[in-house]
Amino acid sequence: MNRFIIAETSRCIGCRTCEVACAVSHCSDTNATTLHDPAEFTPRLQLVKTSTVTAPVMCRQCEDAPCAKVCPNHAIVQEDHYVKVLQSRCIGCKTCAIACPYGAMDVVTKQVEQTEGAYALFNRVVTESRALKCDLCSHRQGGPACMEVCPTNALKLVSLEEVESLKKKKRTAAVDEAVSLSF
Repeated sequence: MNRFIIAETSRCIGCRTCEVACAVSHCSDTNATTLHDPAEFTPRLQLVKTSTVTAPVMCRQCEDAPCAKVCPNHAIVQEDHYVKVLQSRCIGCKTCAIACPYGAMDVVTKQVEQTEGAYALFNRVVTESRALKCDLCSHRQGGPACMEVCPTNALKLVSLEEVESLKKKKRTAAVDEAVSLSF
């Protein structure tokens, strides 16, 4: 059973701190000043704002992972209790982004200088695409960076069992409230 992060929308203030922490956490360069370049600012979650609700949208680490099922190169796998993108296999075809029911997959395209192979002699710049998604900050000892920096503690790492328990509590509370209103 995979764990995933949920956002409590009543607590989210839309500050985007989670996006910044995610981008910094996954910055390939040790110098965070490269994040001033929009091409390098690539958080693995997106904050969605409506007139009444704000909440980050991120991967739900699906057990049946529709993104993995449609990937033609088998670049998306379940490993260590989360869904992982193997960048060495990803061709940036975007089928995973289309298949994701939560809109949590993103395909980022950037220009990269060719440093290997026959084209390296000619300083050739190629376009490279890669799929990005929440990986629960598996590279960090402290866990997900977004949860660590959220000023309102709106983000929580949960298992499916915890979600089922929360749903049951909410249903019971709704029934109890309905019964008390009927008297």
